[in-house]
Amino acid sequence: MSSVYLRGGGCALLIDMSGTVPAVIHWGRDLGDVAGIPLGVVNPVPHSLYDAPVVTELVPQASTGWRGRPALIGHRPGGTDFSPRFVTADYSQDGGEATIRLLAADEGLELRVTMSMSSGGLLRVRHELTNNSRDGYVLDGLNVVLPVGPAATEVLDLTGRWSREQHPQRHPLNQGTWLREYRHGRTGHDSSVLTMVGTSGFSNRRGEVWATHFGYSGNRSTFVEKTPAAPAMLGSGQLFSPGELELAPGASYRTPWLYAAYSTDGIDGLSAAFHEWIRERPTHPRTPRPVVLNTWEAVYFNHDLDVLRELARAAGRLGVERFVLDDGWFKNRRSDHAGLGDWTVDADVWPAGLDPLIHEVLDQGMEFGLWVEPEMINEDSDVIREHPDWISGPGHRTPVEWRHQQVIDLVNPDAWQHVFSQLDALLSNHRISYLKWDQNRDLVEEGHDGTPSSHRQVEASYRLFDALKRAHPQVEIESCSSGGARVDLGILERTDRVWTSDCNDALERQTIQRWTQALLPPELVGTHVGPTQSHTTGRTHSLSFRAITAIFGHFGIEWDIRGLDDAQSAELQAAVALYKQHRSLLHSGVAVHADLSDDAYLLQGVVSRDRREALYSFVCVRSARDELPGRVPLPGLDPHSRYRVAVVFPTGAMPYEQRNIIPWTVDSVVGSGAFLGEAGLPMPILLPEQGILVHVIEVADSPRGAVDGD
Repeated sequence: MSSVYLRGGGCALLIDMSGTVPAVIHWGRDLGDVAGIPLGVVNPVPHSLYDAPVVTELVPQASTGWRGRPALIGHRPGGTDFSPRFVTADYSQDGGEATIRLLAADEGLELRVTMSMSSGGLLRVRHELTNNSRDGYVLDGLNVVLPVGPAATEVLDLTGRWSREQHPQRHPLNQGTWLREYRHGRTGHDSSVLTMVGTSGFSNRRGEVWATHFGYSGNRSTFVEKTPAAPAMLGSGQLFSPGELELAPGASYRTPWLYAAYSTDGIDGLSAAFHEWIRERPTHPRTPRPVVLNTWEAVYFNHDLDVLRELARAAGRLGVERFVLDDGWFKNRRSDHAGLGDWTVDADVWPAGLDPLIHEVLDQGMEFGLWVEPEMINEDSDVIREHPDWISGPGHRTPVEWRHQQVIDLVNPDAWQHVFSQLDALLSNHRISYLKWDQNRDLVEEGHDGTPSSHRQVEASYRLFDALKRAHPQVEIESCSSGGARVDLGILERTDRVWTSDCNDALERQTIQRWTQALLPPELVGTHVGPTQSHTTGRTHSLSFRAITAIFGHFGIEWDIRGLDDAQSAELQAAVALYKQHRSLLHSGVAVHADLSDDAYLLQGVVSRDRREALYSFVCVRSARDELPGRVPLPGLDPHSRYRVAVVFPTGAMPYEQRNIIPWTVDSVVGSGAFLGEAGLPMPILLPEQGILVHVIEVADSPRGAVDGD
């Protein structure tokens, strides 16, 4: 049979290769054995349309009658070859991987499509365009698209701003185009980690859902498009500035990966496919994720050795495992107005260098980490006074400042080498295990030698990460971009976690972390206990609520802990110990989220892969509709096993009124997975911004395979 058929995790992609172009027959539920299926059956021809059937192409093109967004947008200088006609040249499949080669002979273009599907059902697709002509080819866009099933009726994606990233928005899937363009030069605070379409009312655990993620850290577009003559299409591609990318004869351009997943079990099913694939990467962190203390909201720019030593000792007593010195350590950096680009230790503040603090940190049994922002510069810096032409921009003027800073032109090989050499020396001369790599502005006018360079700037940044990783493989790197403005699988090919948001407000973090983790497993998502009063919102939260929120990720602290009283220290120490106790579960299990009728309550959890243990959080985020929360399900458990369920207070003590806590939360209860997942348990009365943790562990003699009574 002339087809490409990729299968995994209950999902399948079927492409008919019998015609002149690859036609997508199905992406969705696994079809089983497709031998003998009549793939050559074509659509009828409606009135007032082309005289030949239009198929759903893997690479949509106007030359075959596609009236939506074409995959390839480009032309020769002067405007010729604007509408190529690609036909299949050859194709191959080896297990879960396939390659299709298309040729547009008249236009001198070749397009290679590479696809793979993991055992867990994650699909990856990318295109590579080669210019086989003797003339240049101006590339304006190359989109990777996939058709979704006819049952899809709703679109759900995410948006946000600084300190409020990854908030959901939903609307009907109608005819037309839902287009999101991100022109930040980075991923962006309003970026959606997933674009989802699904059946009516699809939710955490219910409905068919199709989703894509574009693994790229720069300008790009993402769209959902429905025409009257075709299924809805999900697609993404890079956004190029006018004339930015011209392929010389023989040159090629390869798109970033489009990652795609399909689920019959709602959004949690999508996340399971992404999390499983991400964890199988050879570069995925394998060691336990250490408890972090970051100094920013503790001291800001006040870098005093005695203060920081005291902070390190306090961190050591609490069980912190990684101490990160944030912004303010380098030359002339007493505020955010100066110093970026001069990555040498400020001798006025650090007369003996960083080593005295590093030695203190190491003596406390912690790793030492350091904040850097290598892709940015202040105009008030030695490097720009010496090299004013190293500012990325249109050339005839300087772009508008953002946080008093500009972008360094990493496309310039001398500027790139300067940054690499300074960071390489810093890492070579100090015992640094971790870099918090920040990027604190949008890059809206990137230019090199007067020509646009947004694509080349991202590629140069990637090369900088890669070169430093090769030179210092023991150093882990966090992707921070004024919080969550660079969260994508392109940057995570070369970094070890993301900083989810500059907002440590636990209430805001409940939403930000939930949707960031729709794509990323918890161990890649930085989650810190901030100060009692939030730096970004002014809200005040209990330590218990802050700890409950931070435990479901890569746990840390960003707070001046030197002044804690004995009770606070004991509570925070208990939270650190609880994270360490459960991090192997949290960072390897399956993420689950209950569907609750009252959105004042959220229940999330992680269930071990063998379903013998789980940890859930139940929190109240606003005033509830009803007087009682009612019975709440604990999803993801083995329905045939029996479990003991108990409430855990992360700070070691019950912080709520006794009358609001029902008996099972004190004495624990035993029930089957079927009972707990369907009937659920009554939950305690919580006020807004309160929560509990629920620990579930299989009873030792539980007989799997037969449903027990309760």
